[in-house]
Amino acid sequence: MSPSFFEIVQLSNGDYALRRIDDDSAPLVKISFSAEAREMMEDREMDVAKAMIATGIEAAGNVAHDIDWEEEPDSHEIRPSYTLH
Repeated sequence: MSPSFFEIVQLSNGDYALRRIDDDSAPLVKISFSAEAREMMEDREMDVAKAMIATGIEAAGNVAHDIDWEEEPDSHEIRPSYTLH
């Protein structure tokens, strides 16, 4: 399998997206900012979107690394809910 290259783009509706360079299908991630958030960022939306995507990729890598892929899931296990800030 050949390596994929990704890009962050601004969509026509103003949202930001992470997509494969060689693939026109739906983006892997989309980020949408409210008008209030855009005003607070003072034209730094792309920098914030880049930071959010980079942090998400890093967090996903950490989660995938911590998973015991050999362990069978326990259907009776109570899972905590998380609030992300």
